[in-house]
Amino acid sequence: MPAGLDLAQHLATLHPARLLAAATPDPTSTDGPELPRTDDIERWFDHLITPAWQIGLTVLIGAIALALLRTSIAHTVRRIVDGTPTVHRHAAALLSRGLRQDGPGVDSSPLGAARRVQRAETMGSVLRSISGFVIGALVVVISLGILNVDVGPLLASAGVVGVALGFGAQTLVKDFLAGISMLVEDQYGVGDVIDVGEATGTVEQVGLRVTQIRSLDGTLWYVRNGEILRVGNMTQGWSRALLELRVLADEDVPRVRALMLAAAADVAADAELGHMVLEEPEVAGIEDLTAEGVMLRLLVKVAPSKQWEVARELRARIRTGLAAEGIDLALPRREVVVQRSAHDPVTDSPAAT
Repeated sequence: MPAGLDLAQHLATLHPARLLAAATPDPTSTDGPELPRTDDIERWFDHLITPAWQIGLTVLIGAIALALLRTSIAHTVRRIVDGTPTVHRHAAALLSRGLRQDGPGVDSSPLGAARRVQRAETMGSVLRSISGFVIGALVVVISLGILNVDVGPLLASAGVVGVALGFGAQTLVKDFLAGISMLVEDQYGVGDVIDVGEATGTVEQVGLRVTQIRSLDGTLWYVRNGEILRVGNMTQGWSRALLELRVLADEDVPRVRALMLAAAADVAADAELGHMVLEEPEVAGIEDLTAEGVMLRLLVKVAPSKQWEVARELRARIRTGLAAEGIDLALPRREVVVQRSAHDPVTDSPAAT
């Protein structure tokens, strides 16, 4: 039989399925190119994204978040230092005039600017420290979790240490919290004259823990913020010059009242002191009536911390007016009644007569 006929009969006996199976490569065979498997890809990916890369990415994200927070804090501090925008300032002034409110507007004086700068810088420092601590703690905790470190015991230990430090330094924590609340509420600032109980004077420096107050005699008081239970601010927003004048009970009270108002009007028209007077002065009538005389009270609303200067000038002008009108001030008097008998040897003696 020819050779070509034998080859044709052999090919006819082969099944198509067998041909397809023979053409399909065996995955378990080591012959030929091997395709990458899913397990190998996962191992390669895990090998590429190592804990070092993850920690580095965490630190990078924390640094970006901290930079954004500090930029926002710096922008806020700058806005506080610059003061209220002009539009809001004009709106507040219009409302104050239209509604006749006593609420002060934005203080544009150098003293007010110094107060805003110190308050803003102190709050900015506190916020920067808090943001850095919080973000740093988060980065450390996440990094330890990446390294498969159990952070539970560490957090528990840190909590115990924090409680112990809190009990040991509770006075310091109290001072800091009081200082923060004082700055946020703007209870007083540099240049204000305040009364905090045992210390009264001008505020020279405001800190988170201690406030420095210079008294009238030059003593510099260091007062812890946590020990300040009440604050009397004599120069915040506006002040008031108060004068009490006591004259004899038989004096012409309307004439004395007109004299006091005239002296206040002269001060308001003065070139140096006139800008300090904010409103028309008023005499509130008879405030006290005793056997010694009648007391009248003069009230003048003035700029912050200018009440003493205006009051001194008012006293001088009122004194001059009283002298010109011949009006005497009522002085404290005491009457002593001495009773003697009819046969008192002292009165009968020549020396007594």
